[in-house]
Amino acid sequence: MQTNHNKTALLVMDMQNGIVSRFAEHEKGVLSIQRAVEAARRHSIPVIFVRVAFSEGYPEINPQNKAFSAISKSSGMTVSDIATQIHESVKPKTDEPIVTKYRVSAFAGSNLEIVLRSRQIETLILSGIATSGVVLSTLREAADKDYALKVLSDACLDADPEVHRILTEKVFPRQADVLTVDAWINSLG
Repeated sequence: MQTNHNKTALLVMDMQNGIVSRFAEHEKGVLSIQRAVEAARRHSIPVIFVRVAFSEGYPEINPQNKAFSAISKSSGMTVSDIATQIHESVKPKTDEPIVTKYRVSAFAGSNLEIVLRSRQIETLILSGIATSGVVLSTLREAADKDYALKVLSDACLDADPEVHRILTEKVFPRQADVLTVDAWINSLG
């Protein structure tokens, strides 16, 4: 299926210092994400970066939230913290938006949907860390919002390779086209 590049955006999700550093042994996956970013730029496909970060004092974190409540006790992951800045390997250009989210999905508490609507984006290409976190949550929400979806399987990383495999081979294909970075680049023409 040919994509109208003008209505497509590449989402590079949670490629921030504090998360990428935990995946140092996954250099091949980081290189795949870099290749996807470079290809999008060559083909004039908007690249939108998504990060998770919180305000000073963590007003966005509920103590009942198992995933995030520990962060509020560790005094890290604020919007100005080095851990929440986009990793140098995929450094955003000045005209590429950086969306800050407050939960797992790229849409949760962020201005992502406004950015997508303003650019008239209809198709999202998903990449990032982790497959079982931001990629899964964003895919589900984006599908409910009627975006056409593609997942770059080798540009998504997860701490559990079996969970990554199950998601990319069995779960994601129900709502998205799943392909490698090379296959996606070849489809761009």
